[in-house]
Amino acid sequence: MNIGEASKASGVSVKMIRYYEAIGLIAPPLRTGSGYRVYSDNDVHTLRFISRARDLGFSVEQMETLLALWRDRSRASAHVKAIALEQIAVLEEKARALKAMSDTLRHLAEHCHGDDRPDCPIIDGFAGPAELVTPKRRSRFGVTGTDRKVRRP
Repeated sequence: MNIGEASKASGVSVKMIRYYEAIGLIAPPLRTGSGYRVYSDNDVHTLRFISRARDLGFSVEQMETLLALWRDRSRASAHVKAIALEQIAVLEEKARALKAMSDTLRHLAEHCHGDDRPDCPIIDGFAGPAELVTPKRRSRFGVTGTDRKVRRP
């Protein structure tokens, strides 16, 4: 099948298929005499695997490891489980950070009158001095979250 058909069958965009090929996540497919890519059912199966792993938030490096483990029929499932548990911890930390950001924004919105006056705790919270908010915490996963408390003057 051609790249468009492989895209449709796998749910991975043509652009991402080309990207995965360029970075070596998938092997370059066979090509016709005129240079068109030709994908097999096995290639589509691999693309579906990658798509599902990506949907679960795994990085390209983790997907490389998972693909290698998937192909290694003598692998220990303990290794796969360890990777999954590590990803669960990453996702839970991101969820906590997103919850903290949501709570902060909710707090600011609750204190905004939302009327015709220009006073706005939301804008004040964004533009005000750092002392008005609790310092941001940065997780080891690059997500920031805050427990902001806006003090009204």
